[in-house]
Amino acid sequence: MTRADEPRAERSAAAPAGGDRPIGAHGALHRMGLLQPDATDPADQPPRRPAVERAQFWTRTLRGWDVAFYVMIAIACASFLFDGHDPAATTVSFGAMALLATAYTVIGRRAALRGDGRLAHAYLAVLVVVVVLVVRLEPMGTLLLFIAYSQIWFFCQRRTTAAAIALVLAVGASVAMGLRGWADRAQWVEIAGQMGIGLMFSVLLGLWITQIAEQSEERAGLIERLEAAQAALAATNHAAGVLAERERLAQEIHDTLAQGFTSVVMLAQAAGAELDRGAVDATRGRVEQIEDVARENLAEARALVAAFGPAGLQQQGLRDALTRLAERFSAETGVQVDVDLGQEAPLSRDTEVVLLRGAQEALANVRKHADARRVRLRLGADDGSVELEVHDDGRGMPPEVSRGVGLRGMHERVRAGGGTLDVGTAPGGGTRVLVRMPAAADGGGGGGAVGGGAVGGDAAGGPGVGGEGEGDTGAGSASAVAPTSRPGGAP
Repeated sequence: MTRADEPRAERSAAAPAGGDRPIGAHGALHRMGLLQPDATDPADQPPRRPAVERAQFWTRTLRGWDVAFYVMIAIACASFLFDGHDPAATTVSFGAMALLATAYTVIGRRAALRGDGRLAHAYLAVLVVVVVLVVRLEPMGTLLLFIAYSQIWFFCQRRTTAAAIALVLAVGASVAMGLRGWADRAQWVEIAGQMGIGLMFSVLLGLWITQIAEQSEERAGLIERLEAAQAALAATNHAAGVLAERERLAQEIHDTLAQGFTSVVMLAQAAGAELDRGAVDATRGRVEQIEDVARENLAEARALVAAFGPAGLQQQGLRDALTRLAERFSAETGVQVDVDLGQEAPLSRDTEVVLLRGAQEALANVRKHADARRVRLRLGADDGSVELEVHDDGRGMPPEVSRGVGLRGMHERVRAGGGTLDVGTAPGGGTRVLVRMPAAADGGGGGGAVGGGAVGGDAAGGPGVGGEGEGDTGAGSASAVAPTSRPGGAP
């Protein structure tokens, strides 16, 4: 992994401290990722910002530096022409200015765009030599100090380096001015004072601008970290949403389609056994049941695709759905189901779905595991809550059933709806499933009631058998087997 791939915090910790820190507009922008670093300069790296954004920003910035540089060169050259004290010196000065302009165009701009420290130092060396030479030859050469000091602080990436180069330039320019003919002591003092003031102003201004740039860098880093945190949070929320939706679909498929397919298989097996015995009428009845289950499974599949609830929610209420579920279960398994629907109570659509799915799951487990001969299905309302109880007279709940997918899904449904689920072996024998849910309607969805809500339909009478090889896969309402008398002794 390259340094450009490291987190910003690690890069900041690895950066030099104190006087060795990158400085200046160039250094700060370089660390902020607005300049592309060179592979040989490990001190700074760009953050994870779009390359187009960096390029656009730097294009605008560099254009301003270009204009300032070339305008200052033009002003200096014009001043040399108007002064014209020494044609030979003016000619040399023009040559030096041409060299400086070429060095900036070929080396300086490339160093800025690439963030190449070596190219930047090479250009600054040319800058110092040319400025000192022009100051020695031309009285107006000091105009170049304005652009020179600015470029030193822009190109240098460290405070110590920038201050050292600025000092070298100030001393060189002072000596050049003194050698131009101002030889007396008073003039040397005046030159030194002027250059000292200029140097001090340059250093203070450079440090001030650097401080501002570094504060901007810190803010940019904070923004980047906040954006990263927001992106991570959004990704986490998205992943959680995907997982929740996946679990919801898995439970819906388990409660509907999987049970329906199992019902079709078991009904087909029963039909085959009856056909072998020559019971044509019974076989025809099983085929009709297979057709009914297949149609209901198709309706459930369409409801899942359309993100609806149970397929028949708009056609029949919870009372009818539970009645149909019990009748179909009894017809297919030979187990007697006593239905007690109790008094009505207002229920929300979600609550009705939870109760319906709970009844489907409980009866499916009776079919697969209980070996029962009688089941009691009770729905009643009391003290602001509604209860669904399924109690069989079978052999009790096997341990593996409590760990199966169906009961886990039932627990999740009931808990999500604000209710409670109690599953266990009843004192008198058999298994008892008790679902307790809040009875108050939320005003949405089906707006039904116990015995009168708009829930049920195909979900109620639909697929309802536990999948083969799974401990408690029951949830659909249509079941599977058995001629009228539970073939093979299966419940």
